[in-house]
Amino acid sequence: MVFSSIVFIFMFLPAVMILYRLVPEKMRNGLLLAASLIFYAWGEPVYVLLMIFSIVFNYFMGLKLEHLKEKNKKKAALAACIAVNIGILCFFKYTGFIMENISRVSGLSLPAIQPALPVGISFYTFQTLSYIIDVYRENVKVQRNIIDFGTYISLFPQLIAGPIVRYKDIEIQLQHRKTDTDMTAEGIERFIVGLGKKVLIANQCGLLWDEIYSYGGDIPALMAWTGALAFTLQIYYDFSGYSDMAIGLGKIFGFTFPENFRYPYESKSITEFWRRWHITLGTWFREYLYIPLGGNKKGLKKQLLNLFTVWLLTGLWHGAGWNFIIWGLYYFVIIAAEKLFLGVLTEKLPGGLRHLYALLLIVVGWVIFACDDMTILGAYLKSMAGLGSGTSTMSLYYLKSYGVLIGAGALGSLHFVKAFASKLTERGKAFQLAGYFIIFAVFGLATSFIIGDSYNPFLYFRF
Repeated sequence: MVFSSIVFIFMFLPAVMILYRLVPEKMRNGLLLAASLIFYAWGEPVYVLLMIFSIVFNYFMGLKLEHLKEKNKKKAALAACIAVNIGILCFFKYTGFIMENISRVSGLSLPAIQPALPVGISFYTFQTLSYIIDVYRENVKVQRNIIDFGTYISLFPQLIAGPIVRYKDIEIQLQHRKTDTDMTAEGIERFIVGLGKKVLIANQCGLLWDEIYSYGGDIPALMAWTGALAFTLQIYYDFSGYSDMAIGLGKIFGFTFPENFRYPYESKSITEFWRRWHITLGTWFREYLYIPLGGNKKGLKKQLLNLFTVWLLTGLWHGAGWNFIIWGLYYFVIIAAEKLFLGVLTEKLPGGLRHLYALLLIVVGWVIFACDDMTILGAYLKSMAGLGSGTSTMSLYYLKSYGVLIGAGALGSLHFVKAFASKLTERGKAFQLAGYFIIFAVFGLATSFIIGDSYNPFLYFRF
């Protein structure tokens, strides 16, 4: 992982950027497709064949959907295409989980089958489905150029961990896009900010969470909350950092990808939180599942059933584990309650209390998300409620050692920090130069951490 990161930053990416500028515009998508397949094969040499199958299969299914005029046949073709894509995803992602639970319930000794999960399969499967469904709905024109279609599916800047880019978001950009010095510079800066988020904050918070989690959950309340805050910051800086890197790389090659985060920890309700967190996933589920199921237009009972379905599948999308299912249903219960009565009640509270209400539920939610052992999860939640055991000596040690990091991470997740920095850079060249120096320093420091530290996980790789 360390070697790959350094090679990507200092060899692969510069080489692709140089070639991109040298080749004619008509060949640029071909270059990006080749680079993306090489990038994927680098980490997934076998599963690049699965990626190629996905490109070829869905390309021809798109053409077939356009060709079919009879509604029933068109609907059958769409259903078959969705079944193949979801079937592949389910096979790789859920086979082991299903077999394990059948064995547990039935008492049978079924073979433990768990294929290695192709990296990013949940992301590129959802992108593919957005194209197929929009072609069926005639919301987009079918893509007749397989090179352009393959570029959309496999585009390496956001292939591994999103954001989920719907075809209609970049349909025009695939054919017509321009890059200039300003856009490239903006993209490089955004990439470095994301790299800093990931390496300098997410990884360090992850080390703290891993160490506290290793105690098994039965710990003092102060330690439990310190660990919970650490994971809350880790997952935000990990995922938003990767999204920043992806959006920045997209700008370098002329693409404008949708934003994936909008300061979610500033939310004053859970409903608001999910409008700000992983925006592209929420948009996908709303447009391709919630609304087609009927949304909120068929009565309260149907709306609640639709919400239950969406949040159950949101949990499962994140992983094959009971913690993810519980996490998804946890948010279903809260959001349903906010729609029924809780939202009206919390609206009457002062803004600070509403923010505290949302933040407490978010932190508890991340503990559910992070604990894949149900025994540890139960003990950890009890510890957060003050029912754990142990002395506070180690709790104070962790808080003293990581307090500055947690404080800086919490501060950096707020919008006013970016707004303040932007105002400073508008005040003259001296401040602009200072900003460039900080970006350069972040890049140098992050690079040194990558070289010297073997702990460099991407939480969303497994999704």
